[in-house]
Amino acid sequence: MGFWRRFRIFWKWLDAILATEPERRSLRLMQRWLSADQKEQFNAYRYFDVLGSHSGRRYRIRIGTSTNILELDGYGHSVAGWCFTPAGNLPTGDVMLAQKIALENDEQSALAVARSFPPYP
Repeated sequence: MGFWRRFRIFWKWLDAILATEPERRSLRLMQRWLSADQKEQFNAYRYFDVLGSHSGRRYRIRIGTSTNILELDGYGHSVAGWCFTPAGNLPTGDVMLAQKIALENDEQSALAVARSFPPYP
């Protein structure tokens, strides 16, 4: 099975999950916490960038609940991947909002519990 076919199957699966009412509500709540630039970015690309509170590094939070955070260099290239989530089985928007708040307010503590993974394009 080719990459693009798997990619389309994955997005259809993700869209089906996000169609549930708890998922829609969580994504609406998350979007209310985004800045105008972050909201525009999320609506266009399904991700948004945040700046770390201690280092000023830029992180991209992609739609999802795990392995969805990329650390970016000054050119926008991914240099590291990070995975941390709040406890419990939470909807996607709630997880992404928690990740945003953690990185923007206590980056060091968030990364202390995060697992790293190799970056990808």
